[in-house]
Amino acid sequence: MYLAVAEKQGADWKKISGTLQNDILKEYIAQKEYIYPPEPSMRLVIDTFEFGVKNTPKFNTISISGYHIREAGSTAIQELAFTLRDGLEYVEWGMRRGLDVDQFVPQLSFFFNAHNDFFEEIAKYRAARRIWHKAMVERYKSKNPRAWALRFHTQTAGCSLTAQQPYNNVVRTAIQALAAVLGGTQSLHTNSLDEAWALPTEFAATIALRTQQIIAHETGVTNTVDPLGGSYFVETLTKEVERGAWEYIDRIDAMGGMVTAIERSYPQREIAEASYRYQVAVDKKKKIIVGVNDFVAEEKPLDILNALRAGAKGKDNLMPFLYDAVKSYATLGEICDALRDVFGTYEEVAIT
Repeated sequence: MYLAVAEKQGADWKKISGTLQNDILKEYIAQKEYIYPPEPSMRLVIDTFEFGVKNTPKFNTISISGYHIREAGSTAIQELAFTLRDGLEYVEWGMRRGLDVDQFVPQLSFFFNAHNDFFEEIAKYRAARRIWHKAMVERYKSKNPRAWALRFHTQTAGCSLTAQQPYNNVVRTAIQALAAVLGGTQSLHTNSLDEAWALPTEFAATIALRTQQIIAHETGVTNTVDPLGGSYFVETLTKEVERGAWEYIDRIDAMGGMVTAIERSYPQREIAEASYRYQVAVDKKKKIIVGVNDFVAEEKPLDILNALRAGAKGKDNLMPFLYDAVKSYATLGEICDALRDVFGTYEEVAIT
């Protein structure tokens, strides 16, 4: 669609740039927005690589995503291992197609999550670059430094945001964003404080933007590459994370690759078990989530769709409330959720 519009406007495909997500393996592993079986789906991805090399050299033809893997409940090491092994799978399928690794791999990009464990996240990003470099040079014999470089975008962790005490999310997002910057991310998305409630308000989105700008312009952390390099703790943790990721990668290699592993539900099962362990730790207060399972306090809910809820509880005509909600860019889903809170849902009586 993008290229069709470009062509209609007379734009040169070789000059336009952009990034496609295009990562089908993470759909089977985590997000579940797949349609076709793995084999034909992989064909479509590799077709995109081949087309991109020939026609859109400035495009990132894929954004290999660990973000959704982490949001599904994986650990940091699982996010790292499964994402990079997905990347290696794409490389191997591209080479089988006959593509030159030093031509198509520089168009591959990555997308990681930034969660709450500050130093573990930094170590994860540092380990990611080591693993990718080692694989490209030793496993695939790449000669192009652009193929060795792991370029990645980071988004702060949506799954870490809480509906309870939502202003705490500003602090969480700032810490996560700082970890991503210290870990070497090339681009960054900061979540808004109210995303656990609804689509972000302009107020919340502005705070998220200002968080990035303060980190970029006031902290000085962008003045040097790898500012925590040489720290005994960070270097040791990086090695531990790297070792844990290689163990997963070796296991998947032994299965015959990521497609086979997915068909055997291996990464899916590992993530499900990690997610369960995390929830048990929260339920038993072995892991504290501030405002959720400890440090709980009475709070006033965010002022989002409250007028509609209040109107639904009374007898007034709801059309003016609905109109105000729409003018404020509330989505249909958000409006229905607000009414659902008051009206409940209807279930048909079973006919016996």
